[in-house]
Amino acid sequence: MTRISAADYHDVAQVEDPQVSPDGDRVAFVRKVPKDDESYEQTVYLVPTDGTGEARRFTVAEGVDSKPRWSPSGDRLAFVSTRGADDDRPQLWVLPVSGGEAERVTDVPGGVGNVAWSPDGSKIAFQQSTTAEEREERLDTNLGGEEYERETPDPRVVDRLVYRQHGRYKDGAEPHVYVVHLDEAGDGEDAEADADAPRVERLTEGEYGHVSPAWGDNETLYFGVKRHQGDTEPDDSVVIDIVAHDLSTGETEDVTRTTAWGLALDATADGRLAFGRTPEERLSMRQSDVVVYDRKADEEFVPTENLDRDIALQGGLSWGPSEERVYFLTPDEGDYVARRVPGDASADPDVLVGEGHATSVSVGGPADDSVVAVAKSEWDHRGDVFCLSEGEERRLTSVNADYLERVEVREPEEVRFESEEGVEVQGWVLTPPEFDPEGTYPLVVEVHGGPHAMWSVTGTMWHEFQLMAARGYVVFWSNPRGSTGYGEEFATAIERDWGEVTMTDVMAGVELVCERDYVDEENVFLTGGSFGGFMTGWMVGETDRFRGAVAQRGVYDLSSFYGSTDAFKLIEGDFDTTPWDEPEFLWEQSPVAHAADVSTPTLVMHAENDFRVPVNNGEMFYLFLRKNGVETRLVRYPREGHELSRSGEPAHVVDRLERTVRWFDGYSDHHDAPKALERGDDGLSAANDGEDGRGDGDESDD
Repeated sequence: MTRISAADYHDVAQVEDPQVSPDGDRVAFVRKVPKDDESYEQTVYLVPTDGTGEARRFTVAEGVDSKPRWSPSGDRLAFVSTRGADDDRPQLWVLPVSGGEAERVTDVPGGVGNVAWSPDGSKIAFQQSTTAEEREERLDTNLGGEEYERETPDPRVVDRLVYRQHGRYKDGAEPHVYVVHLDEAGDGEDAEADADAPRVERLTEGEYGHVSPAWGDNETLYFGVKRHQGDTEPDDSVVIDIVAHDLSTGETEDVTRTTAWGLALDATADGRLAFGRTPEERLSMRQSDVVVYDRKADEEFVPTENLDRDIALQGGLSWGPSEERVYFLTPDEGDYVARRVPGDASADPDVLVGEGHATSVSVGGPADDSVVAVAKSEWDHRGDVFCLSEGEERRLTSVNADYLERVEVREPEEVRFESEEGVEVQGWVLTPPEFDPEGTYPLVVEVHGGPHAMWSVTGTMWHEFQLMAARGYVVFWSNPRGSTGYGEEFATAIERDWGEVTMTDVMAGVELVCERDYVDEENVFLTGGSFGGFMTGWMVGETDRFRGAVAQRGVYDLSSFYGSTDAFKLIEGDFDTTPWDEPEFLWEQSPVAHAADVSTPTLVMHAENDFRVPVNNGEMFYLFLRKNGVETRLVRYPREGHELSRSGEPAHVVDRLERTVRWFDGYSDHHDAPKALERGDDGLSAANDGEDGRGDGDESDD
């Protein structure tokens, strides 16, 4: 067997967004794998739920496919794809499950997201971000096959607090809710409209964001609206009004209200709404709950009120086929588990699928025999589709079977240790392949982002952890205070103190691991991204314990972060202040304030289109380090946003990993390698002529 390399990223497939068919017999899911250095192949697959058949590709590889959604009758599958387009705007397609050609049912300028079938299968609701000009000229409902490109403002005039997100500028585009009538042709009044195309209708108006459409009955569509709240503009508010739109009359009615970062919403035919809610006060530090509002009875239930766990709303929230129970995910002490709870709060939530890292959940099948599907990774694989049926959990796919047969994967060891004040912290230790307990190895310490997040033994970090071990390092990671999955008191322990509290917990784990005879306590290295980048910057300013560090897309100056991010509410919530109220306090809580105390060689990496933690933070930290004589380098990744490590261009993902281990190798007594500052491009795949840029760049230097 061979050791895992950074370039193996090109060979590792991911599974996303499993969706159970209405009869419970099949699961549709998205398989994603790098296509070349810059893009991914992303297609829809089907797999039977009884475990008797292999997964088969359902859509052709002609674009980036996502969001597969079964029609209520199960005879059609809607999906979103860029196929046939010369831009990256995804459109909505419908494909008969029995076979045939896929039909594109939208041609809209803002792309399609958040797809939902009507109960009778005659309509599909979706979300699209459009400008006022597009709506006024009716370009937003049908471009008629004409080439269209939004003009880039020059100059760009900004009148909003949040004017760029997810690596792009908004430039006046706001999300609105649309419905495509599959059995009705367009009315011909749209600009250049194709009269034979299904009719697309916009249901919403104004310069507000309209999100997360969910059907009740055939004529009632629910969605969220972010409006001004008194003197508070939408970008400064976490209040979301949930409204009902009656398609038969065109009337819209405010139904209820929630507070959250974003809206997770589902509805029943009789008017019961399930959605996520996070307390408005200090929202960034609080746990979310599932809330059920009964529209007819005007009653509200909180069925997760007694569950001291955060609800992972990005993983989905939905009613089951009987419309009696709500399904969702929660982080739970190193696992992300699928749970369900009665909508009337008559019983506490129970765990359905656990022991792993689930990223999304779907439920389908007959009302009395529902099937639950999750995308789940475990220590020995990057992720597959699993289902729970008749009380039995089955693994339905092995998308990386061939790859896993030829590489050595190590099993992490769980450790529990005590930090200050008797707080128990969970962590893991991963040893290198061909591990010799009589040998001695350097240690890499990884710190997670968030800060209110949770690491497991797998998930998006599976490849990176296994790579570090394959390069000859013992790897340690943990969930210090501030992490989710251990209750609200644990998560809020870092209030107004990101640095010292987290460092205390991480270092308690480091010292415990360093007591092992096979760990070289003089060769310890540190890295992390986002909040983990903050902690890397903080810790090298507080201790010289580390031989080398790699700080990635981190927050290094809290005030400049506040003034340039789309997540400024994080500072208001976690620190309960603003830069003008306590400028000196936020300065002292920032890693750059302690840059003069840094002696650890520190590589700084950042994405140029990172609008969550803008690149000025990385630039500032790098300049401060260099001015103070620290061995450092700044690496900037063009075209990338904050998700670089998870979904960046494949060549960039590989380069980031190679540069990280190369930086550590140069300061390790266990690797015969020069410092990265002296190596030029040596050791990087991008410098080689191999296929897809995959040369010998990440061969071990030891």
